[in-house]
Order: sequence, then structure tokens, then C-alpha cells
Amino acid sequence: MTLGGRSALRRYSRHLLIPEVGLSGQEKLANARVLVVGAGGLGSPALQYLAAAGVGRVGVADGDAVEETNLQRQTIFATADVGRNKAAAAAERLRALNPAIAIDPIAMDVDASNIRELVRLYDVVLDCTDRFPVRYLINDACILEGKPDVYASIFRFDGQVSVFGVSGGPCYRCLYPEPPTAGSVPTCAEGGVLGALAGIAGAWQASEALKIVLRIGEPLVGRLLLIETLSARVREVRFDRDPQCALCGAAPSIGDVRLIDYDKPAAGGVEDIESNELAGALTNAHLLDVREPHEAVLGSIEGAISIPASQLEARMHELDSSQRYIVACRVGAKSRWAVRRLRDAGFKRLLHLRGGLLAYAAQHPGFEFF
Repeated sequence: MTLGGRSALRRYSRHLLIPEVGLSGQEKLANARVLVVGAGGLGSPALQYLAAAGVGRVGVADGDAVEETNLQRQTIFATADVGRNKAAAAAERLRALNPAIAIDPIAMDVDASNIRELVRLYDVVLDCTDRFPVRYLINDACILEGKPDVYASIFRFDGQVSVFGVSGGPCYRCLYPEPPTAGSVPTCAEGGVLGALAGIAGAWQASEALKIVLRIGEPLVGRLLLIETLSARVREVRFDRDPQCALCGAAPSIGDVRLIDYDKPAAGGVEDIESNELAGALTNAHLLDVREPHEAVLGSIEGAISIPASQLEARMHELDSSQRYIVACRVGAKSRWAVRRLRDAGFKRLLHLRGGLLAYAAQHPGFEFF
């Protein structure tokens, strides 16, 4: 693909003035294919800067729908987009931003059955997701397909950015060999995130992707950038490729992608119930709400027993193991951990609310919870 036309030269004129970019660099961008997995807080700024920069083909993979709670940080969407698929809504915005490039809306979640094929179609992949299983999935696919993985994560006021999968450099598993136990690390949906932080980290991802395409500068390979917005500090931690890494080490044991299933029902026969079954189930069970105090102020169900997950070990004696409990949290992560801990302590009559109280609130507009 070539730039062609005075309009393109005017559009990218500020790039053309940079000696490290120039016309040849802008043509590299025009011929580049970049996949962004996740059109949320990180994906919003990354997608807009990639499209504005003139990346010739941009893939947007996201199976979720826009929710009102997204609008605080996912600036690619407008209020009117609530309910729409994120990939489709983002693609529409990007085409309006730069009609000269190709946009691939991929309106589905990535999983072990499709990730390698998707990664294979692009030159660079941006991991803009917020779930540990998908981060490992993207990393593994990028290593196996030989594609750079530009990673970022955010939580409350802090962010991380790095680049994995570059020849000779480490991968995500070199830094984090095993995922944390399900429920032990809260997500943005549980702990919150400063909206502006998403813009900072997502824009940094776009910058790293552009450097990789242009083959300029020093990408964040073997370097973990730590962004601390409260103290206005940016630090760097260096790390090496792990020769014992199960994926990219000298004797790898992982030969294909595999999705770490955090969402499977809790082991030991504990049953999940759906949000529309909660009211009926509560006729002969107690609701155990394990949200933290700062989460519980957003709403509660009358009669629920409130024991924050962080206090469960110390307060388990307040519960009666002969009683039946439905364990719930905001989105279903802390509650899965709590179910496993209660089961290990001898509680047998347990149910788990799939999707948490947020899913319940979505079906009950009168319930004061968000």
C-alpha cells in the first residue's frame, strides 16, 4: 500500500517532518497490520492513535457490549453506543476518524480455538484485555506465531506496560510463570480504575506498536514500565528471558495455546446459579455477600449476611455450616475464592451466584446497585 495523493501527505505531515519516520516510515505504517484485542479502557486510546497514525489495517477483537459503566474511561464510545457490540461501535468511530485505512471488526471473544489464526493475520498484537486467562492466551499465541505482543494492565492508579514476543526477548510467562489464583487479584470491575490512567497506558501501547512497525527506538523488551499516577512517577524494572520458561525456554513444555478457565464452576460439586434464579433460591438459603465495604455502599439485598472476603478467614465462625449459603460478590470473582475456602473448611451446602450482583442488578432495574 502506498500513501498517494496530497490529502494523505497533508494528513500525515507531522509524521513526515520527523527524520525517524518520514515518507518511508509512513509507508511502513500504511502497510502494517495491527490487531488490538479488547476495545475497552486500554483499547480505546490505542485504537484511535493507531488509526490516526495511518496504520493500514487495524483489527478490533471484542465480543462484549458497551455498558454505561464503560463510558468513564472507554472514550472511543458515546452514550448512544450503550448496548452495541464494542468491536462494531469502535470500528465505526475509527472509520470516521480515518476513512483511508481498513478496519476489521471482530465481534467475538478470543479463545483457544481462534487466537492463533487471528494473530497469524497481523504483524503486531496489542493485549488490551483485563483478564488473566486471556493475557496468557495472547502471549502464548504470539510466541508460537512469532508476533510481538504489546502488553498493558491497569488497576486503580497504577499501570504496567511491556513488550513480549520479540526475537531473543522474554515473554509474559518469563515475568509471571503462573497466573494468580482465581479471585485473589481484583479486576477493574471490582476495584475500580482512574479513567485517565487507561488513556496513559493505552497511548503508550500505541507508541510501542508504532516503534515496532517503524523499527525505531528501543521498545520495552525485557523492561516492565510501572506507571504510578498518584505519585506521578514512572519506574522501570528490567527482567530477562527465563531459560526454564515453559513456553519460550530451552525445553518448552507448552506447544499450543490453552485457555486457563477461571470461569468454570468451583471444584467439589459446588453449584452455580444464575441471577434470575436468586430470588427463588433465597427461600431456603442465606445470601452471603463477600464484597468489601467500599463496594457494598453501592447497594445490597435486604437480609444478606455481609462478610468481606478479606475478613472471611477471621469471621468464618459467624457462619453455621449446617445452613445453606448462596455466595455472591460484585462480579463473581471474590465469591469463587470464598466458595472454595468455605468448602475446604467443611461447608457443604453452598451455591455460587454466577456473574455476581452486577448480573442480578442488570435484570432488576429497581435494585439500587451499579
